[in-house]
Amino acid sequence: MSVEQAYNFRPIDEAVATSGLLSEEQLAELAASGYEAVINLLPKESEYAIKSEEEIVVGQGIDYRYIPVDFANPAEQDYSAFVQAMKSCQGRKVLIHCAANYRVSAFYAMYAYEHLGWPASRAREHIESIWRPDEHPPWGRFVARVLSARGAES
Repeated sequence: MSVEQAYNFRPIDEAVATSGLLSEEQLAELAASGYEAVINLLPKESEYAIKSEEEIVVGQGIDYRYIPVDFANPAEQDYSAFVQAMKSCQGRKVLIHCAANYRVSAFYAMYAYEHLGWPASRAREHIESIWRPDEHPPWGRFVARVLSARGAES
């Protein structure tokens, strides 16, 4: 099974893709697929986490960033760590994932709005192509607060 078949896989451009959970086999194919960095937002304690993920990724010579984001309580410091990880991965092919591409789509859309010039409407469309944050109140509030705090129009 290819990396592109991961749950809720979304290519953003030639350098960035997002997804939900990858299997061990898909993780083992990352280098062959050209990935140079992985940012994982899924806490290791999650029932969905692949326990050997970091070893599989690092064993291929891929840069691995781990930012465990509590789905029930997204925090500004998590998003700030994500922004720093994205900046450090600039110029490399990166895969960003969590369990279902919910955490990732929200963080990436906010990052793209803030740093890549996406309009707020595109950021919201990206998130809503995968899920509805308003159905998960902590996320609905978090996304609205971050986009609004940075001057996003509705």
